[in-house]
Amino acid sequence: MTMKVEQIMTRNIRTCGPRDDLNAAAQIMWEQDCGCVPVVEESQDGAARIVGMVTDRDVCMAAYTRGAPLREISVESVESSPVVSCAPADPVEVALRILRANQLHRLPVVDADGQLVGIVALADIAREAAREEGQWRKAISPTDVGRAVEAISAPRGERAVAATAA
Repeated sequence: MTMKVEQIMTRNIRTCGPRDDLNAAAQIMWEQDCGCVPVVEESQDGAARIVGMVTDRDVCMAAYTRGAPLREISVESVESSPVVSCAPADPVEVALRILRANQLHRLPVVDADGQLVGIVALADIAREAAREEGQWRKAISPTDVGRAVEAISAPRGERAVAATAA
């Protein structure tokens, strides 16, 4: 039984633009009770394509290291780019492998045109594994979730070792 990312991803994601300030990104995180905001830019065909991700850690570290108010720091100056993503039809195991290999907690989900359609978080995967507890056939192994947490939490110097060990 293979579960698809689209079955557990969060839809209707709030986004910000690269030229927005970090105050706007932090406000979205506060209002949506989330830890990241996808950064999108409108292309010439009018489609909003994901160009980066900004996390709560990015906001905190920028404020600390720059000693400036969030309204004076642009999103594009701290966003993670290029973006690692998965597709809605990908098996959850693929998303888990990408999260583990890149030490990410959240993964944008994009369609074939590069349009953001959702986010799948390690927490979404863990909740599904817990929901399946006691079922005979499980789509998500709690062991795989544990290995992902271990790899994601490894110090960056140990990243390659932890990602390949699982």
